[in-house]
Amino acid sequence: MLDSQGPGAIYYGQDPEIDASEDSWEEDLPLGWGDIRPDSRRKPSQGHPRTSVVIPAFNEEVTIGSVVLGAKLFAELVIVVDDGSTDKTALMAELAGAKVLRLEKNSGKANALMSGLRMPENAECEAVVVMDADGQHRAEDIVSVIAPVIAGEADLVIGSRFLEEGNHVPGYRRLGQKVLNRFTNLGSNVQITDTQSGLRALSHKAIANLDFASVGYNIESDMIVHFAERGLRIQEAPISVRYDVPNGHKKGSLSMGIGLISNLLSTIGYKRPLVAFGIPGALLILAGGIVGLSTILNFHLFGSWTFQLLTGASALILGAFMCVAAFMLNSLALLKASMKGIKT
Repeated sequence: MLDSQGPGAIYYGQDPEIDASEDSWEEDLPLGWGDIRPDSRRKPSQGHPRTSVVIPAFNEEVTIGSVVLGAKLFAELVIVVDDGSTDKTALMAELAGAKVLRLEKNSGKANALMSGLRMPENAECEAVVVMDADGQHRAEDIVSVIAPVIAGEADLVIGSRFLEEGNHVPGYRRLGQKVLNRFTNLGSNVQITDTQSGLRALSHKAIANLDFASVGYNIESDMIVHFAERGLRIQEAPISVRYDVPNGHKKGSLSMGIGLISNLLSTIGYKRPLVAFGIPGALLILAGGIVGLSTILNFHLFGSWTFQLLTGASALILGAFMCVAAFMLNSLALLKASMKGIKT
């Protein structure tokens, strides 16, 4: 592995020891990192909180080098988890100065991210940042997300694209994000504006509470729901984002959204059964009652009642079943929570 002070950094345009005032500094940085000002360059070890950045990557050889170089401006340690890439992602990350963890086969974002977060080097850091490898995030926004963690105000800080104006997020992404926010916030009982953001910072306490299962892109929502259940403090910080990157999501927006919603519905049903089943069940019982009353009225007026009766009875039966299931699942959830409390 090449050291970040050696040929790896030169390969991407500039040795970190060269004076940042040189005019060529911004020109040499690829893929938009020229907006990082020279006066922001610093060595975190010189009186700054120790921070690490974990970047899961799959076939990102085009962007990973610049992402690592940008992250190294604001963190002492950058860890890239190569999730079974078939290109030169790992090599590019090493040349840029990252510590690379190679996974033998592609296992999905959740497993790659968890593998990186659980590396022992993170235990020595005051804040651990996760960010995407495709170049959508600005390195300087690392400062925004770690600030509340360093100050002891939050355990998870999520970088939100929607807290400030200026981020030109496509309309379909805004709509999809609002839907996912609703489901995630319903499952976690917290109000987050950007539940799927890939830029976030974790505290020591958050790292110690990574004992939950997740698959693929569900990791962002699952993390919020799990941490909220554990009583960890969750905040958001404004960030910027760009979409003119070489590689976007590996999955289509529609298929990814459907998968996320399906997972969230399962989580809500397990975590908050009264909300997932009780409320819809009560509404069905109400609807069944209304249909029943209209059936009586319709029978007296027109002598017809069969269709309305079947509809009302079906709604009442289904609603009653859902309410019973909600109370049973809620009792099991409360029992599980009480047993956890006894064990601890």
